[in-house]
This record gives sequence, C-alpha cells and structure tokens, in this order.
Amino acid sequence: MLTKPSRIIALCSVANFINSADRVIMPIAIVPMAQEFHWDLHQRGWVLSAFAIGYISSQVIGGSAAKRYGGKKILSLAVILWSISTLLVPLFAHSLTILVLSRVILGLGEGLGLPTIFHIFSHVIPCEERSRAFGYLIAFGSIGQTVASLVCPHLSWQWMFYLFGLMGFLWVIVWHMMYTESRGSLDEDFVDPPKVSNSNVRWLEFVNHWPLWSIYIAHFSMNWSNYIIMQWLPTYLSSNLQANQSNMMFTAVPYVMNSVISVVAAHFADDLIARKWTVLSVRRLMTSIGLLGPGLFILFFSTVYNFPLAVLCVSITLGLSACNSSGHLSNHAEVAPNHAGITFAISNTLATIPGILCGPLTAELVTQSHGRWFPVFVIAGGVNFVGAVIYLSQSAASQVL
Repeated sequence: MLTKPSRIIALCSVANFINSADRVIMPIAIVPMAQEFHWDLHQRGWVLSAFAIGYISSQVIGGSAAKRYGGKKILSLAVILWSISTLLVPLFAHSLTILVLSRVILGLGEGLGLPTIFHIFSHVIPCEERSRAFGYLIAFGSIGQTVASLVCPHLSWQWMFYLFGLMGFLWVIVWHMMYTESRGSLDEDFVDPPKVSNSNVRWLEFVNHWPLWSIYIAHFSMNWSNYIIMQWLPTYLSSNLQANQSNMMFTAVPYVMNSVISVVAAHFADDLIARKWTVLSVRRLMTSIGLLGPGLFILFFSTVYNFPLAVLCVSITLGLSACNSSGHLSNHAEVAPNHAGITFAISNTLATIPGILCGPLTAELVTQSHGRWFPVFVIAGGVNFVGAVIYLSQSAASQVL
C-alpha cells in the first residue's frame, strides 16, 4: 500500500506525463501538417509559440488559485482544459488563426498545472523526500515526451491528438477517486510545517529577494535550451541532417536520457543531504551540472552533421538538464514553503518567455543566416552559462517568505 506522499507523487507525475506528451505532439505533427496545409517557416514558428503565450498567462493564476481553492480542484480544471484543447486540434487545423487560438488555450490549461503541483508538494512532501518527488515529476514529464516521440510517428497526425487528449479525462477520474485533500481554515495542511507561517505577503516581496531571483533566472536559462530542443529538434534533424519520418523516433532518445538522469540525480541529491551535506550545497551542485553541462553540449551539437552523433549530443544536453529538478526547482519549497506554488508560477512565467521567443526568433535567425543554425545554439549556451553563475552566487536554502 502506497503512503499518501508516494500516492500523490505518483498521481501528479502521471499528470505531468500527460502534460508533457500533449506539449510535444505539435512539434512532431507540424512536419506533415505543414506539408498538407502549405505553411512556411514563420507560420510554423507562430503555431509552435502560440502555446507559450497561453502558458505564460496562467502561471500566477494557477499558483494563487491552488492556495485559495485547493490543489485538487485546480489540478482537475487544468487537466480538463488542456485535454479538451488537444482533442479539438484536428477540427481546427484548416484555419491557422483558430489553430493558434487553440494552442493558446492548451497553454492556459498547462500553465495552471505545474504551479498547482508545486503547491501540493510543498504541503505534503517532507524535506528529505523532496528531491525525489521533483525528480520523479520531471522524469515522468520526460517519459511522456518519450512515449509521444515513439508513438506519434506511427500515427496519422489527427490520431496523435485524439489519443493523448483522451488520457487526460481518464486521469481526472482516477485523481478524484484517490486523492483526499487535508485543509485547515485557510489553506492545505503542511506535513512538514515551515518555521515561519506568513500568509499575508505583499506581491512586491516575490520579486524583492535575490535568492528568489537566482531561481527565476536559473529556470529561465534552463528553459531557453529546452524550448529550442522541444520545438525545433524534428525540424532541424529533417532540414539539416535529412532525417526522414521513421528517424523521428530517435527524438525520443533525449527524453529517455532526461527521465533516467532525473530519477538518478534525485536519489543522489537526497542521499547527499542524508550524508549531512547542506541543502544549499546540494542545490548549487545539481543546478551547476544542470546548466553548465547542457550549455557546453548544445554547442557541440551545433557543430555535428552526423545523425547518430547529433542525437547523442542532444541526449546528453537534455539528460544533464534533468539535474535541475534536484537543484533550483526543488529550492522553491525551502525558500518560500508557504508560497511555493506562487513563486514557481512567477518563475515559470519568466521561464516561458523563451517559449514565446524561440519560435519566431529561431526562424528569423536561421533565415537571416541563410539556413545556418549556429547562432541559435550559441545564444542558448551563453544563456545557460550566465544562469549558472547567478544561481551559484545568489541562491539560498533558508526561508525568505
């Protein structure tokens, strides 16, 4: 019989599996869709980036609503919203404008999800299990991307959306059957109460502390590279390395690497804390690996023109990035335990800016460079290096909110 924390980790991880699978379908489907509907590179860029516009809009709403109405209700709403928008994509695909709007709605739903999960985890997961909780959460997201990358190339693009859209509705039924919320007079009860309980915090406080900004900037840096890989990897492999549709199955390999390293890194981080490493030193170590490593390997990736070697480089890039789940992503519940959902929402809002920019900016850089992708990857590597330096110098593990 699973303990309550283990059951909640499992349920939330499966929700993130569906979340991530739904998010990665379009970068795969857009190759046959663009051929069918005759979209140019800039039109593809807007379809891919429309998700991020909705995603960035609902982050803080998700964190605040979870605190006020409870994680159970808000996470249910999030999954229903993103599942409906996924199911309806084949009906909207003939109209680029309506398709972009549906992608915005998908982003709105998914934007509610992770802040709500961070809120739930900060209340029900004890400190000594926190790295593992976030490790499994991120790992299941990568597994979702892996499964989508393996399954979708064998389906018509319409059935890619039908299959994964239906999964969300099944999850909501299980979620309501298996999760019982424990609430006090104002908020969900903590399994590991924070030292200071400060429910009335001014909004300015969320952007007034360098330990929080170090998390925000590290998250932004991580996502810059990840969005480029998630949005453009199939297109890059197809146009630059002449990968065919069957080769697209290999885009699953980076996500397999990400999920495996996420779990291994999580257990390693919790083991270091059990061996009396300070929480701060563990968070800094894992974030350093998670930003500096991908920054270096994405530069290697840009110089490779051999398909297997390119897949290896991008796999290492995403694999090392998974260490961030035991680094700055776990840091929210230590720096702001009372408001982890809101601080993550702010962090993820800022970290979604790359998702908006990477579509049109990448298209413009590649077009202006006459088909060269090197500037895109150089910028991504530089952003990672800057994020690592700021996190190492400004992060903390003591409560500030």
